[in-house]
Amino acid sequence: MESNETIRVYNGAVAIITGGASGIGAALGRELAKRGCEVVLADRQIDLAEEVAETIRTAGGKASAAELDVTSFDAVEAMIYKTIKRTGRLDYMFNNAGIGTFGPASVYKIEDWDSVLDVNLRGVIHGIQVTYQIMREQGFGHIVNTASLAGLLASPGSISYTTTKHAVVGLSKTLRIEAAPLGIRVSVLCPGFIRTPILKGGGKYGKMLMDISPQQQENMEKMIEKLRPMPPELFAVKAVDAIAKNKAIIVLPSWWKLFWWLERLFPAWSLHLAQKRYKTQVENFK
Repeated sequence: MESNETIRVYNGAVAIITGGASGIGAALGRELAKRGCEVVLADRQIDLAEEVAETIRTAGGKASAAELDVTSFDAVEAMIYKTIKRTGRLDYMFNNAGIGTFGPASVYKIEDWDSVLDVNLRGVIHGIQVTYQIMREQGFGHIVNTASLAGLLASPGSISYTTTKHAVVGLSKTLRIEAAPLGIRVSVLCPGFIRTPILKGGGKYGKMLMDISPQQQENMEKMIEKLRPMPPELFAVKAVDAIAKNKAIIVLPSWWKLFWWLERLFPAWSLHLAQKRYKTQVENFK
């Protein structure tokens, strides 16, 4: 592997994005490519990833697709080293793949827990385990993990998702401290509501644990719309700007920071509000 001295922001850089076929991952890929970064879109949905990569190439960017299941460490390792062999460097690793499983803890089976933990937490760990060593050898690199606002706040009705996203935030904060003396940057993305497939049943590989009627589905969608979901393209622009500044915790849309500040300043009040929100959710499912 050819040694390089500094990270590129972003022209001439190389980035791997897991979950790169849709939603936030695809939007990040397009935005990074616009700024001169070569992107590898890694996803189980290889046909969709290929389509996104083709649109990037058609627009003049550099992109490729790689079929990847992040729950397999061997597959993650092989994909990353294949990229390194071809490009000679890795500036950015976006551990972005994620799924949602929605419903109260009372209806979970252990398999439901396992599927979310395998993708949302172990998938991030697998990406870090490989790229951290590569970036140590290079002396530079930026690891960007996608968590959620649910990684900063209690989010009843999505307990497994919230568990994994809290873990990703804690992992990222700790790794950032350890990595800094090695020249490696670490950031964590904490999106609020972004208009992506995960809002509809947890995404392609997500799951709704309860049967809901069309009316209940409509009520849920109305509640989400009241929270003004951000288009993924706008999210990507703002996120990529913040990553360039090496921000540690990136909360977008920015108005969601109010709830994060409330959580830190008045945790009991924050829990009270979450309890009221959950009561409203329960009423909508009756």
